Amino acid sequence: MNEELAADPAATARHERFGKLPERVPPESMIEEKRAEPNAGATAEYGPEGAWNFSSCLALDLGL
Repeated sequence: MNEELAADPAATARHERFGKLPERVPPESMIEEKRAEPNAGATAEYGPEGAWNFSSCLALDLGL
């Protein structure tokens, strides 16, 4: 790699400016497992009669 940097002045300038990339983080170290608590943070039960107005349909939002 040093031979490549010596041959290409643009590569040398880029290496001086940015250095090298950090080491890759393995996916195993990015995962955190937690035990789920039953009904943690639940404030209300699901009611299908009142759920129709919480849709993400643009036509319903516009009243079409």
